[in-house]
This record gives sequence, C-alpha cells and structure tokens, in this order.
Amino acid sequence: MSYIKQLQNNHSSLDNSIALIDCNNFYASCERIFNPKLIGKPIVVLSNNDGCIITRSAEAKQLGIKMGEPYFKAKKIIDKNNVKVFSSNYSLYGDISQRVMETLARFVSDVEIYSIDEAFLGLNGFENYELNKYCSHISRTIKQWVGIPVSIGVSSTKTLSKIANNLAKKNKDYEGVCILKSWFDINEALKITPIEDVWGIGRRLSFFLKKYNISTAYDFTQLDKGWIRKNMGMVGEKTFLELCGVSCIELDLIPTDKKSCCVSRSFSKPIEKIHDLEESVSSYGTRVSEKIREEGLVAESMSIFLFTNYFNRKEKQYSNTIKLQLPYPTNNSVKIVKRALEGVRKIYREGYRYKKAGIILFGLVRADQTKGLLDYDRESSDSIMNTMDRINGRYGSSAIRLASDGLEKAWRMKRERVSQCYTTRFDELVEVKS
Repeated sequence: MSYIKQLQNNHSSLDNSIALIDCNNFYASCERIFNPKLIGKPIVVLSNNDGCIITRSAEAKQLGIKMGEPYFKAKKIIDKNNVKVFSSNYSLYGDISQRVMETLARFVSDVEIYSIDEAFLGLNGFENYELNKYCSHISRTIKQWVGIPVSIGVSSTKTLSKIANNLAKKNKDYEGVCILKSWFDINEALKITPIEDVWGIGRRLSFFLKKYNISTAYDFTQLDKGWIRKNMGMVGEKTFLELCGVSCIELDLIPTDKKSCCVSRSFSKPIEKIHDLEESVSSYGTRVSEKIREEGLVAESMSIFLFTNYFNRKEKQYSNTIKLQLPYPTNNSVKIVKRALEGVRKIYREGYRYKKAGIILFGLVRADQTKGLLDYDRESSDSIMNTMDRINGRYGSSAIRLASDGLEKAWRMKRERVSQCYTTRFDELVEVKS
C-alpha cells in the first residue's frame, strides 16, 4: 500500500492551511498599472541590456513567444503582432512588490516573502468554506489597492500550495483561487501535474524519474518512500512527504541575514579602457553598499571580477577575480569603492575587450554587532551615508554620488525601452490633466 493511501485510510488531518500568492506576469502587470491602454495587449519585458525575454503577458504567450528567448530571435513575431516591448524597470517593480507585500500583511501576521512576486501565508484557523471567500477578498483588495492581479493556491503544505496556485493560474474556472483541502481534490490535481512542474523536482530529477515511468506528481506519490530516499536523498523525500500532505517546509517568517551581496552588470558594449572599468566598478560598489545598508549589515571582505565575452571566439579571452580584505567591517560607500578600485587596477590587463564586471561583498554581519570593536569614527561614517541615502531616496537614485562613478558612463547598461519610475521619482509622477 502506498504511503499516501495509508494517510488517507488513517484519515490523516489536512487542517494545516498554507496559501501561495503569486502576482500574474508581474513585470508586465506593473507596466499596465500606469498605462491602462496596455490591458489586453501582448507585452514582453527584457533582461539587462535588452537581451532576453524574461516576462510575457498571457497574450504574448499565446503568440508562441518563449521565455528566455533572445529578443532578436523573437523580433519578427513581436513586430508582426505589435507586441509592446519594455526594458526591465527594477525600481518600479521593487516598489510595487513592496506595496503588494504590505497589503498582504494587513490580512495575516504570518507572511513569508518568497520572491519579488510571491509570498506564502499561514491561514490556519479558517474553515475550508471560509478559505475561498477570504482568498478572493485578498485578491480583489490587491487588485484594487495596487493594481496587480494575483493567483492564490491553498493546501496543507507549501508544495501542494504551489500546485494549487498553478491550477488557479491556468484554469479560469477557479477564478484565481484554488483550494486543495480534500484527498479527492489533491489526488485529481496530482494526476494532471507533470512531474517536472513539481516544486523541488526540476529538469534533471524529472528526466531521471521518467526513466521509471514516473510522469506525474501522482505517480511520484505511489513510489516507496525508502526508494525515494535511496535515489533522491532527503530533498526528494521531503518533496514526497509534502505531496502526501505532510508539511516538511515551514514558513520562514524571520528572513535570515545574507552572507554575501553581489552587484554586477554586462556592459552595453565592450569596453577596453581602465577608466571605464573603474567607473563601472565604482558605480557597482556604491550600489552594493546601499543594499547592505538597507538591511543594517556591514561587510568584512569583497571580491572584484571582470571578464571578456566568452562567446566571441574571434577575440582574445581573459577573466580574473581578486579577493580583498576590508580594514574593518563597513558599509561606507567611500571605503568600499576605494578598496574595489585598488582591486580592479590589479587585475586589469590591456588589450582585451571586457563584457562584464562586478563586486561581491562577503562576511556580512549586523552593523550593531561590530560597534565599539574597532577604533574608527563609526558615527561620522553613518551620518554621511544616511544623509546620502535620504537625498537619493527623495530625489532619485544617484542624485548625489561619488565622483569616481563618472558622468557620461559609456558602459551604462542598455535600456532603450524603459518606462517611467512612476512611484519612486518625483519628476516621473503621472500627470492628470483636467
């Protein structure tokens, strides 16, 4: 007898209720908020340097445009069907994401922000008949307050909630909310879920399982638990148990501090001069410093890396990385950039066309844990950085910046189709004419 059958025969409880909220085609939906003419029109959003397609609206998917496809390959379909194309606008998307998460926090206290467009909610205590009504209310509120459509899946485990969410997104009969709280509904959902679509399985494991004629999530639950542990380890066993209604992945309500933080970009065109590399690394150092300050962290060390275009076999190739220790834990942009520039000068070599550079901060710890440990003027440093952050927060990113960041920035990332930062820049607010 299969493990899931044993649970069903023992009338195992499915009282636990976890909801997954997923913003539909999030980047495309963000672009529609302030441009209602785009509703119902096909939209794609491009990656850094306008390279590949990273978001497609439902209408764009129906045209056969593939996820991750290079923009130039899809351009013929895009032009023929008048698809609206946008460069990625992470300032806008990040702000809209925060508004969605703040709205969710008004409904429940147990919220795990899983990604920029996904969150898990703890909904224990609700009767099954109440769940649909409450989730529909959450969905309507987010649409009304923020302008983003969402899909909601609810079940007893995170993995089953993922499956419920996929059904809510793909099947219009659910009207955006799918509840899997009975064994019958769960089994029916598992039977129509391809094994590669199960959270935690992925392409490699699904290929392995298909060799044993395991093509659906339901087939997977009929396997012997010991066989799964032997062939797929603890991760596979946890996925198996989650599909059987046994919660193994708890809500992460208190995010752990990062251990590292990276900022890197591909250049809009290859660069050769060290001056341009210094400007780019300075800019990335400023940004990565801002990111750790936002989380109250300081860094102990860093790595600087750069490399040429590996795919261009006609040119000489070169890549290098250098790790540098900071004199003391800090999040001061000036200190971090100064050290980063020392690094890039050491690994730079003339005669190469560089495609990408970046900086990674390591040894991140809470800033309040290092106070008083080292003899330097922390208060003065914090005051200067806080002032910079407040000015940039009010007047826009890079309103005030280090001189080493440069002015012209010929290496700047290509963003020819970027929309306005409607919610984060005063000079780009929507104007309403009466």
